[in-house]
Amino acid sequence: MTNPMDDIANNSKAIFIIGSNTTEQHPVFGYQLRQAVLQRGAQIVVADPRKIDIVDFAVLHLQHRPGTDIALINGLMHIILENGWEDKEFIESRCENYPEFLDTIEKYTPEATFKATGVPTDKLHLAAKILAKNSPMAVLWAMGITQHVTGVMNVLSLANLQMLLGNMGISGGGANPLRGQNNVQGACDMGALVNVFPGYQKVVDETARTKFTNAWRFENVDNLFGDKPGATLTEIVHGNLTGKTKAMYIIGENPVMSDPDSNHVKKCFEASEFVLLQEIFPSETSHYADVLLPGVTFTEKDGTFTNTERRIQYLNQVIKPIGESLSDWEITSMLAREIIKIDNLKTNGEFSGWDYSNTNDIMKEISALTPIYTGVSLERVKNGEKLNWPVKNAEHSGTEILHVGEFSRGKGKFHVTEQLDAKELPNTDYPFFLTTGRVIYHWHGGEMTRRVDGLVEMYSESNLEINAKDAARLEIENGQDIIVSSLRGEMHAKALISDRVADGTVFGTFHFPDEQNVNNLTIAALDPVAKIPQYKVCAVKIEAA
Repeated sequence: MTNPMDDIANNSKAIFIIGSNTTEQHPVFGYQLRQAVLQRGAQIVVADPRKIDIVDFAVLHLQHRPGTDIALINGLMHIILENGWEDKEFIESRCENYPEFLDTIEKYTPEATFKATGVPTDKLHLAAKILAKNSPMAVLWAMGITQHVTGVMNVLSLANLQMLLGNMGISGGGANPLRGQNNVQGACDMGALVNVFPGYQKVVDETARTKFTNAWRFENVDNLFGDKPGATLTEIVHGNLTGKTKAMYIIGENPVMSDPDSNHVKKCFEASEFVLLQEIFPSETSHYADVLLPGVTFTEKDGTFTNTERRIQYLNQVIKPIGESLSDWEITSMLAREIIKIDNLKTNGEFSGWDYSNTNDIMKEISALTPIYTGVSLERVKNGEKLNWPVKNAEHSGTEILHVGEFSRGKGKFHVTEQLDAKELPNTDYPFFLTTGRVIYHWHGGEMTRRVDGLVEMYSESNLEINAKDAARLEIENGQDIIVSSLRGEMHAKALISDRVADGTVFGTFHFPDEQNVNNLTIAALDPVAKIPQYKVCAVKIEAA
């Protein structure tokens, strides 16, 4: 997020929520947004194929077809430009590539946008006016924007919108992705991505490769790191079938549940040569593991989490690890030391890079090698300092709002983004759009929440939301057992007749395993840049069980 949550809740006059079920998936922030509406009259515009709960607090709901985000955003910008509502001074002084951007937006007329998205032109005009005339305006999104074959372009379109209106680098504005789990931001910060080292230092940058080679005392940067980005999770799992993947070390992840096209994923795991799983519970993925290692829960370890607004927060150990379990860093360090011995990856002298005695040692290495964490120490975080990276030095108080006065790249670049069809669309045999997500009672693959009796009592099995018109046409009643099928598999669920989805669209979850998992249906089509799967759109059919 470019802006903190408190800043948006307290200072945004308008808030554009697109592809984020904020109140169910980020309930604390969702509460803040509801209070922003009730206490000071903030105007929320929601764009979502479902009538999610936050719609009840919005001035407008744009219920567009799944996979048409770019057409919708570009259409809104067309109206803004047509009315002269853009921030000309901001564009002139802080942006580039504007003429090329204008050429693209010209064809996204309200009529063309309605045809692509299904959103009536009067709602498009009203939404554009609300967003343009209520500055500062913040944009919020989540995986409903990113989990498409056009995920990168979706995000670039939203960045275009915020630059067009001059909402970058100011209080109450910004481009704000809401992270899906508590430390996703921190994991990415630490290099858990295929194309960067910690701190988003690119692996294609020879200077960065040399820096980490020297710091970690390895001899040959090219042999060790290579000069190209690695494979993503979906590609790694598929690599078991092609021979590209020889082994998988999985920490706290359940890809058999959460990856798209579960039947294919299971075949990949069956073909795997070696799977090492580090977990706190026996998950669905554990059935395919050759070795299980006992990790610990958040209550049994210390360290830091970095949350969705880039704030580094201290994690205080409450209880001692149970049984033979160890903190993740301890297990990984032990493995690394053994691998170094076997492969002789050290330089002259003893390699000491994995000889951490505590999390303070790790944070010292992070601050030494990661510019955005340079001024971060466990002592500062323990003392309650509110540190949002980048933290430039030990005296720096952090950076609450990004891109103030200047973008990190200098001038902000307007990108050309075009509406492209999803990889798979409804057809005669599979006539429904399927989109996926989570419900408030369960989290992701449900490894923890399905072990809580009260939550299971509230939501005990997979439901498929279906519009009343579609249910009537199919002669399906509320609560009836149904089978949902795609080209990849089938899912068993209860029909939940609801006005939350438009006719022609259905919604399912992946909280329950085996035949109840919606990822039996989803497609592993990838965004060509970020390689994120297209979870949010595929074609299905429905019939009574």
